[in-house]
Amino acid sequence: MQSQNTFNQPIIAQLGHPVLQKQAKLVDDILSDECQNLIGEMMVAVEKANGVGLAAPQIYQSLQVFIMCSKPSVRYPNAPSMQPTAIINPEIIEASEELEKGWEGCLSVPSMRGLVPRHKSISVRYYDQHAKMHTRVFDDFVARIFQHELDHLNGLTFIDRLESPRDLVSENYWYEHIVNKQ
Repeated sequence: MQSQNTFNQPIIAQLGHPVLQKQAKLVDDILSDECQNLIGEMMVAVEKANGVGLAAPQIYQSLQVFIMCSKPSVRYPNAPSMQPTAIINPEIIEASEELEKGWEGCLSVPSMRGLVPRHKSISVRYYDQHAKMHTRVFDDFVARIFQHELDHLNGLTFIDRLESPRDLVSENYWYEHIVNKQ
């Protein structure tokens, strides 16, 4: 598979790769071996990368699948904890009018952070890895993860959501001047 290197570590598609710029396809058969293997590969990849989310296009698979797995880490020290969750064929049903700017990074945009406006609360519908449909409300940081990963399925990165180029900083600057001052 294209997403593996010789050390059997997932290679994350980097900003500029065409797979990150196109609309991902709906998953027809969630219970297929192919889809289940993809979910397993993504669970491992996001854990190894210390991410809080990972979309299938980031590992070169243009399918509507992403993983949400918020937890405190070096990359997101204040993240809430949640069980890793496979999100398949997701949609936002309703979004709060209230937007909140927050710092985001991305495994496909290494060494950069952006101050991105997102809906504070969203109502969503998706299928899990067992093909069971869920309707849930996500708030705050978890809502931010969902919106960030959904953007990947629509060919967008957080950079596309910035209000100004001045809202983009290096990750080193972010750690030294923003995280350490909180």
